[in-house]
Amino acid sequence: MLELIKKLSLLNGTSGREDKVRNFIIEEIKDYADSYETDPLGNLIVFKKGVVKPAKKVMLDAHMDEVAMMITCVNDDGTLDFECVGGIDSRVMLGRTVTVGKKKVNGVIGLKPVHLLSAKERSEVPSELYIDIGAEDLNEAETLVSPGDCAYFNSEFVEYGDGFIKGKALDDRAGCAILINMIKSELPCDMYFNFSAGEEVGLGIAGTAAYRIDPDYAIVVETTTAADLADVPKSKQVCRLGEGAAISFMDRRTVYPRELFDKAMEIAEKNGIKAQVKSAVAGGNNAGIIHKTAGGIKTVTVSLPCRYLHSPSCVLKKEDIAESEKLIRLLAKELAND
Repeated sequence: MLELIKKLSLLNGTSGREDKVRNFIIEEIKDYADSYETDPLGNLIVFKKGVVKPAKKVMLDAHMDEVAMMITCVNDDGTLDFECVGGIDSRVMLGRTVTVGKKKVNGVIGLKPVHLLSAKERSEVPSELYIDIGAEDLNEAETLVSPGDCAYFNSEFVEYGDGFIKGKALDDRAGCAILINMIKSELPCDMYFNFSAGEEVGLGIAGTAAYRIDPDYAIVVETTTAADLADVPKSKQVCRLGEGAAISFMDRRTVYPRELFDKAMEIAEKNGIKAQVKSAVAGGNNAGIIHKTAGGIKTVTVSLPCRYLHSPSCVLKKEDIAESEKLIRLLAKELAND
């Protein structure tokens, strides 16, 4: 599992540019799935037969895309203007190295030198950032990069401490790894899987896959912000690494059915699986569109606690990944036999 997550983390694929990630997943699952297809918007929909035909149809969803940057303008001095694809705090971008465009040009995210900043500017989060690819001028830069090209964080995948891993795009490549692992294994009953596109820019694309599958239940497998850090009050920590899967009762897009929230927590307690409540009503994920698709789909989200989300250094704990997969498997089986 860890090697799979590493390979997924090191792939580049932002919203609308998930091709490499999707092709990798297809290579991983093609000999285990009973069918798979890519829909017109880029979702990869997979069907896997289980031991028996279930009473209810269950869909599991994890998104393939990652936050990144898209080049908007090549400047006269050879620097590049960009817009973020997805929500990236500018504080995590300062001085970071990136890979830009099809030619994989190396670059650095720069900003105005500190000694040229006014007192007010020094106290503010910088907003005027650019990418420096070492080009002398516009003409040289245009031979290397074009508007519409994407820039991705350069980030090594690292194991450290007591079971921690660090890498880019763990939101939501870790979730993709769990679904791949399930497809490669024997399932208790038939299940559908969706590796969705475009989650970081407004969710909607997962709705087309949900419409096509038309399940009775959906389980969204995600990562969510863990703020279990020094000086953060317990009530604001959202969830904690090392305490297992985070179960949501509400976020900015979805109020989850109480019976599904309770069922997830009960399964965890009954089977000795570590699980915790996501304590903050914040953010959103593909559940926001899936639950409103077709005639309505009862949806639950199981998330991996992640520090430094949407940065080059997402941090997960291996124990939480294992505990989350156990819960997701049992929850899917329970819902399918409901």
